[in-house]
Amino acid sequence: MEEKIYRSYIEILKEELVPALGCTEPIAIAYAAAKAAEVLKESNGEKVQIAEHKTEEKAGTADRNGAKSASQTALDNCNGHLDVYCSGNIIKNVKSVTVPNSGGMRGIEAAALLGLVGGDASRKLEVLESITEEQREETRRLLEKKFCTCYLQEGVANLYIRAELTLEGHSACVTIEDKHTNIIKIEKDGVVLFEKARKAEADAGAKEQSDKRALLNVADILRFADEVRIEDIKDVIGRQIEMNTAISEEGLRNPYGAEVGRTLLYAYGDDIKIRAKAKAAAGSDARMNGCSMPVVINSGSGNQGMTCSLPVIEYAKELKVSKDKLYRALVVSNLVAIHQKSYIGSLSAYCGAVSAACGAGAAIAWLNGGDYEAVARTITNALANTSGMVCDGAKSSCAAKIASAVDAAIMAYTLESANHCFQPGEGLVKDNVEDTIRNMGYVGRVGMKDTDVTILNLMIDQQQA
Repeated sequence: MEEKIYRSYIEILKEELVPALGCTEPIAIAYAAAKAAEVLKESNGEKVQIAEHKTEEKAGTADRNGAKSASQTALDNCNGHLDVYCSGNIIKNVKSVTVPNSGGMRGIEAAALLGLVGGDASRKLEVLESITEEQREETRRLLEKKFCTCYLQEGVANLYIRAELTLEGHSACVTIEDKHTNIIKIEKDGVVLFEKARKAEADAGAKEQSDKRALLNVADILRFADEVRIEDIKDVIGRQIEMNTAISEEGLRNPYGAEVGRTLLYAYGDDIKIRAKAKAAAGSDARMNGCSMPVVINSGSGNQGMTCSLPVIEYAKELKVSKDKLYRALVVSNLVAIHQKSYIGSLSAYCGAVSAACGAGAAIAWLNGGDYEAVARTITNALANTSGMVCDGAKSSCAAKIASAVDAAIMAYTLESANHCFQPGEGLVKDNVEDTIRNMGYVGRVGMKDTDVTILNLMIDQQQA
């Protein structure tokens, strides 16, 4: 295949398939707050004193965790406040989810305060990995004191977070936009320390990203999966297999959330179709309910990363294929999912489990020897079925939605195997798979905007009579 397409696909996989600890929206909030604390402590060599403790034991904790240690910040004794401004989609995806490593705390304020007192901003999406019990206690005290307040920010990008920290007469402001770790502006005491490139340069960067994704199409994805050198994808795909399998097993061992994965296996047995759904659901059970284990995400979402990968891994075991073939199947799944999300956008009222499971269905068809036509029909069947599933935030029921979406993807392949495919003109199905994907993307990005607002208003109890 063309070298430009080959290199672009490699870059897309490396950019998208990265580790994250817990649901990415609360993690992004924690990251913004941790960065604001870091700015106050370290910017321009200044040391803003934040009611430091002086005991030898706590000084040791400060040495290990740097300026952001809870044991050295005692924020509840300070004159200050943390204000967090979020877009509606961020609020929707954080409101009901358990913050990882928090000991069961939920919501925006908990995520922000945990990042503030114990987060390590240098770890980005793993910002909360090293949280201690002392830092959790500090967070609980700050929650009781209402040290943090969240506000809905309207008229901004779907993914928008601004953390404004004021302490002892000093202030820091960190703004994130479009991607979970994409800091676009940092201010300290009203002075801009960092701001993203000028608009022309930023637009050029966005265009480069868009141009790469514009190269995605099902035919070339399958060609790439056949031809890619394993050494070019071994690290990124291998990490996805290792991390996502580990959290799935954790979700099956222990009673997280509604125990969707465990319940499926208990109620229906261990047929491959059940195992594929249960393994993906179990990972979400754990992740949505506070498990601190990392996952490899897809399109900015850990749930989507698990939905893309775990059913495919399970089918590869059932079919006893080689490790190389599993790697290539996961390339199909991940890139088909990213291809669909390129039209939808990162956050929408359109449930991302649908596009992720559709990618898994495409890979399952490919693993079973399906050619381009078989894969295209599987994608069409899946999209014609579950594309109306809405996203009403990150929470325990995401695991059930993942199971439903994977079930639809498996049925889509089963129908295709029996030579059945939904036809052009039936709903949003078009003459070819690319136009069908484009149609579904338009519904998710444009058609569901009002749905997104309605869902948010209902979730924050602002519905109209």
